[in-house]
Amino acid sequence: MFGLEPSLPAKKSLELFKESKISKIVELGAGLGRDTIFFAKNSIHVTAVDYSSSGLKVINDKAQKQSLSNLISTKLFDVRKKLPFEDNSIEACFSHMLYCMALTTEELKYLNNEICRVLKPNGINIYTVRHTKDGDYKNGIHRGEDLYENDGFIVHFFSKDKINSLLEGYQNIKIEDFEEGSFPRKLYMVVNKKK
Repeated sequence: MFGLEPSLPAKKSLELFKESKISKIVELGAGLGRDTIFFAKNSIHVTAVDYSSSGLKVINDKAQKQSLSNLISTKLFDVRKKLPFEDNSIEACFSHMLYCMALTTEELKYLNNEICRVLKPNGINIYTVRHTKDGDYKNGIHRGEDLYENDGFIVHFFSKDKINSLLEGYQNIKIEDFEEGSFPRKLYMVVNKKK
């Protein structure tokens, strides 16, 4: 759906991981692994988490073909449940457009708190979301809150206020605007550090 090239947030995140000497991350909502493969090619150990077994199979196949299996592990998982990691055990989490899936604000708060629980002190959570200046915002079928359905996909759109409402336990490092695709989709890249 999004091509084979790594996303812009993955490229920017890699720089941040290298600066912070982070070598192991969890990628939540890994999809078909375009960012997973990119991180692994750059010597980052990735635990790729997704609820699609077919997506994880694609990631495992790519990892094997590119001799990256030693840097990539996969977990089939629904992020609306308690994350399958110990408290204070993860250096960083990365998720590209997971937060803007069909998750309610309550589910997002739960996920965000779970990420905070599993991150080490000063651990980093990077996520991206489509925002309220995106062309699809308030178009399509309204599904409650800031959720709108277009072409069978439900997207949760974010304002900066919503991002700030998810800061419990974190310090915001930056919120950066970027665009992706030919539409283009308008997104924020959010970088938070666990307090």
